[in-house]
Amino acid sequence: MQLNLPECNLSIRETLVGKEVFDPFRNKFVTLTPEEWVRQNFLSFMVTQLGFPKGLVAVEQQLKVNGLVRRCDILAFSRTAKPILLVECKASSVQLSNEVFAQAARYNLTLQVPFMIITNGLTHYAAQLFLGEKRFSMLNTFPSFEMIAGV
Repeated sequence: MQLNLPECNLSIRETLVGKEVFDPFRNKFVTLTPEEWVRQNFLSFMVTQLGFPKGLVAVEQQLKVNGLVRRCDILAFSRTAKPILLVECKASSVQLSNEVFAQAARYNLTLQVPFMIITNGLTHYAAQLFLGEKRFSMLNTFPSFEMIAGV
C-alpha cells in the first residue's frame, strides 16, 4: 500500500502464517499488519528525513495509564533520555479522529512529551504540547530531532 511518506526499503518475508517485516528497532521480524506497515514506514522517515538517532527511538514502549498497561507505537528520546516525541500510528484505513488524538493524549499523561504526532500513513497531524499551560499548538511541519532535542 502506497503511503504519504517517502519510499523506504523494508525487509519482508513470507511465512506459513503470513507476511512479516523486519523491525530494526526491535531487531526481529514481526507480523506485517496494516498498522505495522505504517509504523515501519514512519520509523524509516523519522531516521532518514527527520534525523532521529535510531538508538533514541523505542517501538511499542510499555507504559502504565490509569493503572493499565499500554504500549505506545513510537517514543523518541533526547540525548539525556528524556521522552520528547510520541507517535501514534494507525492503519491507513483508520480515520484519524479526536478519539485517536485522545488516545495519544492519555499516553502522554504518563510520558509528558512536548511533541506528539498521529498518523495513518496518509494523513499526519503534529502538535507541540505546552504541558504546564494545558494547551497545544498544531504544527505545519514534522518536528525534527534537531528542532526538539533541546526542548
